[in-house]
Amino acid sequence: MTDDKDIPDTEAEAPVPVPVAEATPEERIAALEAEVASFKDKWLRAEAEMQNLRTRTQRDVQEARAYATQKFARDAVEAAENLRRGLDALPGQAAGEPEVLTKIRDGIEGVERSFLGVLERNGVKRDDPTGKPFDPEMHQAMAEQPAPEGVAPGSVVACWTPVWTLNGRLLKPAMVVVAGK
Repeated sequence: MTDDKDIPDTEAEAPVPVPVAEATPEERIAALEAEVASFKDKWLRAEAEMQNLRTRTQRDVQEARAYATQKFARDAVEAAENLRRGLDALPGQAAGEPEVLTKIRDGIEGVERSFLGVLERNGVKRDDPTGKPFDPEMHQAMAEQPAPEGVAPGSVVACWTPVWTLNGRLLKPAMVVVAGK
């Protein structure tokens, strides 16, 4: 019987529920509309972020495809320029020159045309800027000389090597001589 006194009365210690004022239907509707507007705003922001991510990813993939061969293209441009230097080093065609030399020259020129065609089909282009205004982003000034008559100062008067681009992006600037003042 003394054991009954040691057992706490749980019913007496339970908190008594306090009546909470019920929200009116108008207040409840307003709260739900605010919640819907909040969710809609979050959804629109998430949708916009996903669209931006898709656009960025698509652009990155396109750039990766377009410029994946950039290092190889630079090396190929060096080979094309060396081929041209080799052709330029051959003596000029003279009357009565041995037929074998003419055939060698013609063969190397054919290889050069073919090689340049392959480069162009793969987005590598070359341009001779002679006569165009000097562009420091595309040209490297190697020398300056007085402007010849009829040539505007700042124009390219001679080109040592052409400018090379890959899908519009600079691979190698042109080495040029610029008309001075």
